[in-house]
Amino acid sequence: MMPKEKMERLKKALKERESLVVAFSGGVDSSLLLAAAAVAGVRVLAVTAVSETYLEEELLVARQIAATLQVEHLTLETEELGIPGFAENPPERCYHCKAELFGKLSALANRLGYRFVADGSNADDTGDWRPGMKAAAEQGVISPLRDAGLTKDEVRMMAREFGLPNWDKPAMACLSSRFPYGQPITAEKIAQVAEAERFLRQLGFGQLRVRHHGDTARIELPADRLTEAVAQAPAIVERLRQLGFTYISLDLAGYRSGSLNETLAKTASAWQMSPPSPTVL
Repeated sequence: MMPKEKMERLKKALKERESLVVAFSGGVDSSLLLAAAAVAGVRVLAVTAVSETYLEEELLVARQIAATLQVEHLTLETEELGIPGFAENPPERCYHCKAELFGKLSALANRLGYRFVADGSNADDTGDWRPGMKAAAEQGVISPLRDAGLTKDEVRMMAREFGLPNWDKPAMACLSSRFPYGQPITAEKIAQVAEAERFLRQLGFGQLRVRHHGDTARIELPADRLTEAVAQAPAIVERLRQLGFTYISLDLAGYRSGSLNETLAKTASAWQMSPPSPTVL
């Protein structure tokens, strides 16, 4: 099926839902979902969760997109580090976070009279370790982009056709994803990572990750940008040492989403990721 046909399927499905709250990060996936809902004439509310793990720059983008689409936008304060089982950083860390978030969004939707809660998961998101999808299934959260079969590349293509300014925005996962499983997460460490990545973006690098390995920062960049980073090594080393890292390494394997999942021994029986059953609020 062609991307435009998938978009028509998406808009039709959204129209049938009548009203929904979108978990809106400001990334391209949730932005396209929001745009499609607005075009379909659905009563829609965008809600952005704000916490230590979410960059202020991302909130500014979210506000801009919602304003452009003329969609009502609310923020919801969350405190991930206070969620039991989160700061210890187990492999299912994301489950604990999403379970609380989707619970709060469901309560908000119910209070304001919206029938569904939706997230921006796309068809490619089923291929990685994503415990948050289990939380979504348990809470009855729907994933319209995924249900329509839209892949990440197709999402970007359609976002560009919609004229969304963030259609080519690099993927920006929660900052907690920068820590190896089992390494405790603190507000100070999150701030370290945020400032390190902010500095690298100022140097012109877009898609990147700074993985926090204690006193070592492991930088992931696209393979074709590695030589640029080497050329700027003195400045990078100086700044990251100022932030508290002792050793600064450049991952020669390059950037890849979810690289810290490479060490997981996954079993299908441990965390069965079944598609969510939509719940009408």
